[in-house]
Formats: sequence, C-alpha cells, structure tokens
Amino acid sequence: MSLRPDRQACLRGLYAVTPEESRTDRLLALVAAALDGGARLVQYRAKTLGPEARAEQARALLALCRPRAVPLIVNDDLPLALAVNADGVHLGRDDGDPKAARQLMPRGILGVSCYDQPDRAIAAAAAGADYVGIGSLFPSATKPGAVRAPLRLIAQARDAGGLPVAGIGGITADNATLAIHAGADMIAVVGALFQAPDVAQAAKALSLPFTTSHPTHVRTQPATL
Repeated sequence: MSLRPDRQACLRGLYAVTPEESRTDRLLALVAAALDGGARLVQYRAKTLGPEARAEQARALLALCRPRAVPLIVNDDLPLALAVNADGVHLGRDDGDPKAARQLMPRGILGVSCYDQPDRAIAAAAAGADYVGIGSLFPSATKPGAVRAPLRLIAQARDAGGLPVAGIGGITADNATLAIHAGADMIAVVGALFQAPDVAQAAKALSLPFTTSHPTHVRTQPATL
C-alpha cells in the first residue's frame, strides 16, 4: 500500500460513499457507474453486514477501483482496511485513534470526521490525517439525526488544520456548488448518487461544479507519508 504523489490530486472532486447493499454484484455495478461518471474516491461504508461479507465486498471493490487508479477508503474499520490492503481509512470520533491508524497505515490515506467542530482538524492534522470531513451540511437521509454544520465551518476547518476538507451530509447536484464555493475540496455523497435512476449521470452532475468552479483558496497538500 502506498500513496503515490499522483494520488494527491484525487483529494478533490466527488467522493462516492457506498450504500448498504448485501448483493456484491449490485454494489459493484453501482460503484462502476459512479466511477464512469467521474467519482475520484470511493469509500466503502457497510454497517449491517457481517465481517466475512464486508471483507468480500471490500476486496471486490478494490479489484474494481485499482485499475482505474481510484483509491478505496474503508469507513470506520481500520482492521478491515489493513486486512484487505485498502488505500486508506476514514475514522469517526468513536473509531479509534487517528495517530495509531497512521502508524499502522503509514502510506495510506487517512480521513477524520470533524462533524460540526472545525477545531478537531487541528488534532487530525497533528495525527497525520490527509483530509477532514465536515457535516452534515444539509438534511441527510443517511444520517437524519446528524447535527447540522453551517457551510462556514468548511473554511474554518481548513484554516485550523491546513488540510483538504470533504463536505458531507445531504449534498445533491442542486446544492453541491454551495459546498464547493464554501471551500470544500471534496463532496461525499451517498443518496443523491446511488439512489439516482442513472448513477453515472448523477456522478457527472455532482462532479460538474469541480470542472466549472475554481477553488478560492490554496489547498495544503496531504501530509507527507
């Protein structure tokens, strides 16, 4: 596992977060369509499956993503990320110590959730994170009880930690530009992408603001791994 310099460029754009899907063939078809539409990263998120099924799906997604040079990040499960040799892991507040994750995954991509607390980006950067997540930016069907994070917190997190920021929570093609103009380097999307009638077209629509908008800030490159 290694984070090549050319992979640093992937920390901008559509960040596809997988839906709960027990059928691996169906999951692969959905993710393949998202990649065809322009997704730059994929996060494997599965809360209801058993460990064997999750490992099977993660390995299958790696086989799909690797030839396209798209990193696969495992959500909330460092042991799984290590077991399948994933490209990285994303940790929430209850998912372990980011510093310990960095030690165990020295050349992977490490993301850390900051929720509505941009100051958490300081500790994330000190632990060796490559990016942080801020959200829920908008009402989210995936996490309906999530605390809302005003758009201004995106810039505050970036300024605090000096890292790329992924905006998450209720992002759609209609409001993605708001998050990007607020400073989001990435938009992490579940429902508006994978519940769309045409996933590839939804991915194109969600990616479009990144091709038509120029960042208004200078992004710090991910930490040297």
